[in-house]
Amino acid sequence: MYHLYELQRALLEPLAHLAGVSAEALRHPSNPLSALPHVRALGASQALFHRLGKRYPKQPWGIDEVKSRGATVSVVEEVVVAEPFCKLVHFVRRSEDPEVARRLAADPKVFVCAPLSGHHATLLRDTIRTLLQDHDVYVTDWLDARDVPLAEGIFHLDDYVHTVMRFLRLLGAGSLHVVSVCQPTVPVLGAVSLLAQAGEATPRSLTLMGGPIDARKSPTEVNLLATRHPYSWFEKNMIHKVPGPYAGKGRRVYPGFLQLTAFVMMNPKTHWKASFRYWIDAHKGESGAAAREMHERFYDEYNAVLDMDAAYYLETVKLVFQEFALARGTWDVRGVRVNPAAIKDTAIFTIEGEKDDISGLGQTEAAHALCTGVPAVKRQHHVAEGAGHYGIFSGRKWREHVYPKVRDFIRANGG
Repeated sequence: MYHLYELQRALLEPLAHLAGVSAEALRHPSNPLSALPHVRALGASQALFHRLGKRYPKQPWGIDEVKSRGATVSVVEEVVVAEPFCKLVHFVRRSEDPEVARRLAADPKVFVCAPLSGHHATLLRDTIRTLLQDHDVYVTDWLDARDVPLAEGIFHLDDYVHTVMRFLRLLGAGSLHVVSVCQPTVPVLGAVSLLAQAGEATPRSLTLMGGPIDARKSPTEVNLLATRHPYSWFEKNMIHKVPGPYAGKGRRVYPGFLQLTAFVMMNPKTHWKASFRYWIDAHKGESGAAAREMHERFYDEYNAVLDMDAAYYLETVKLVFQEFALARGTWDVRGVRVNPAAIKDTAIFTIEGEKDDISGLGQTEAAHALCTGVPAVKRQHHVAEGAGHYGIFSGRKWREHVYPKVRDFIRANGG
């Protein structure tokens, strides 16, 4: 299937490129025919075909500056660690004003654990940009498995846990605040638990947002898919080998294009309406430019997906969504049973979206029942009213309602 997909892309890409050039020419203000309704309609159709047929590479973070401490400060990306499957990226804030620089240096250090579940870490761009107003921010930037040579080995769910543990030690867990978004809430809670069990320092606070700590609660279509099919079905239908000329040729992966198809099919009407709206805005010309650009920015990110190593994906399906191993207390990571009750010094904050159709209500809150060693005064839960899955970490609801609670929770727990 992967080979057929690449063949299709190779055939479609020149046509999509031609459609893009044609759309620009037909709609250009200097073209006297662009005012004709039929020409505008043809240009809009060409623009839509270009969007549907083009490739979507990983988008840049694009965070060059933020408002912080009453000033505009520059932001520079710095790769702290580069591993075969993940990079640890630091967003360094800089100011020439000594007083502003001093205050920036005193801000709490926050480690954001991005999902490895289809989209690139840049899906958290708004999360990072907002956090940078008041924090020194690091993030896990996961690599596309198709670009990782087979010689680098296989990536397992256990490897995710130990990658997080390595980064926590490197950044100094005892003075660190961790924010985990969606899928990584399970391996991140596992990583902090294992550090506590080993008598090592744990983060000052751990914020878990919209993740499947216990996927048995308020199951969504994502959860039901995992329980309706046996493990063998996922291995047979979802796993394919990376073709050449990619560096990971021969690696077994869950391809990004299959993941994107699954994302779209969860809400097909929403995406169809968005495409139709884009056609209308493209037909309007200059008057629809703002809405058209907003659509393009969103779908440039949404359509950019990565391949996941087969072992990691299948183990996540089995342990998180079929066996509920963390919630049931049966999860072993490299032979060590994970025990969240061992966590005592890390404050726990769980956040859920009222209308989340990926991680249902109660799934993230379940962390409190597992982290019994954390005093009640250091545990907090919040349901974001009217927010869907993406709304709890991106967009207006995140910036105006959820983020202030995250910021205050960090400050209240040693930040």
